[in-house]
Amino acid sequence: LGWACWKTYLGRPDTNAVRCESLAVLGNALFTSGKFTEALLVLEANLALLRRYWPHDENGILVAQTSLAVCLGNAGRLDEALVLRREIYAKMVAW
Repeated sequence: LGWACWKTYLGRPDTNAVRCESLAVLGNALFTSGKFTEALLVLEANLALLRRYWPHDENGILVAQTSLAVCLGNAGRLDEALVLRREIYAKMVAW
């Protein structure tokens, strides 16, 4: 289902919010399927799009960072996950 969502909106420009959201759906679907390596690539791309085109969407960026941190942990990249979780925590406390 995640791939179908992504393929539906793939042709839209990078600045299209629905396209960005479909990328997040794909990343979460891959994560749920246990395909952590593939999910990491997609979730990283989604976070990069959010930071580039919607830098003021702090909540959206925190959600994307949280998804990425959880995926990093499940992929066994615990040090990276911890660094990202600390960054998320610091932003939440400052908010």
